[in-house]
Amino acid sequence: MLLKNKQVAIIGGGPGGLTLARLLQLQNVNIKVYERDLNKNARVQGSPLDLHDGSGLAAIHKADLFTEFRKNFLPGADKTLIVNEQAEIFYSDHETNRHEDFDNEYFRPEIDRGALRKILLESLKPDTVVWDSHFISMEPQNEGWLLHFKKGLSVYADIVIASDGANSKIRPYITDIKPFYSGITMLEGNVYQSEKNAPHIASLVNGGKIMAFGETKNILLGQKGGGDLGFYASFKTDENWALNSGLDYADTTQILAWFKNKYPEWSDVWHELFENAAVPFIPRPIYCTPLDQTWEALPNLTLIGDAAHVMPPFAGEGANMAMLDALELSEFLTSDKYNTVQEAISSYEINMRKRAANAAQESLENGEKMHSKEALKTMLAFFNGH
Repeated sequence: MLLKNKQVAIIGGGPGGLTLARLLQLQNVNIKVYERDLNKNARVQGSPLDLHDGSGLAAIHKADLFTEFRKNFLPGADKTLIVNEQAEIFYSDHETNRHEDFDNEYFRPEIDRGALRKILLESLKPDTVVWDSHFISMEPQNEGWLLHFKKGLSVYADIVIASDGANSKIRPYITDIKPFYSGITMLEGNVYQSEKNAPHIASLVNGGKIMAFGETKNILLGQKGGGDLGFYASFKTDENWALNSGLDYADTTQILAWFKNKYPEWSDVWHELFENAAVPFIPRPIYCTPLDQTWEALPNLTLIGDAAHVMPPFAGEGANMAMLDALELSEFLTSDKYNTVQEAISSYEINMRKRAANAAQESLENGEKMHSKEALKTMLAFFNGH
């Protein structure tokens, strides 16, 4: 096997990195995951992930973790309402949505990021993840890399796999191609104990998700595990809006005033979100990797997930692509088909870039549709067609 007696370092312990670690450990590969979080409980987890049949769920099956996934997913969290600015319902699948339908290829079960992380972490051998490891730099050594982390840690690895997200510090060692701004920014908020703190919206969302479309502006929200609610005000603006808005994102009063000014035609029913959200709010400019990116494969370094192909969230493909990257890379690296690691990495990257570009194109197109003047009409036609 290509990886026999090789030490592999995965930088980043998100869904993609942990899935890859699990899959390679099943093939008896020597793996370490270096994660900047202080420990397994350090990170505030984001919105739930909906896993797709041919990507995220395929990786879960290959990792032999489907039973645990099924115990931990959020039944009904994929049920959807589409509403207008006044919160009037135009589409609902709450009556027809089956809470569990794993035999249907279009079923997209949702799971809390924290629950998925726990499943993956518990599947790994003890001490696989090296916590509190903030990557700084690396340099070639022998046929591999000497990795440097904050607090003085330096380690050698024969092969390095970057799974360190959209702002990857390892990507520049492979390519100088940078993501471009999509034209859309999302302002993220979270309401804890939503039944208590946002009862009207919690009743409306009813354990699922809401997509509210106005003219060029949206509110997208969904139920998290534990009764919490995550939401995004999504709109077109310039790339530096987050820096130049003048807003104090830790000031609820300021953010509510901004919403009233930016979304003047929207009902005050939405104010409940902004009045009761935990602070700070988080502005997120949405980026996308160029669809035609390419580079020459290296013999000891590659990328997965957002580090390789960050894309907008409007097709729900980000985490699914990362987990599919993990699945395919593990298969390429443990295959007897290739003579060298570089050949395996090259074949993986060619395939990865092509399918990621297709997913990114869909995400960009969906983003344009969702932020057009005809967004409500367009999205209703889409959902009614499915």
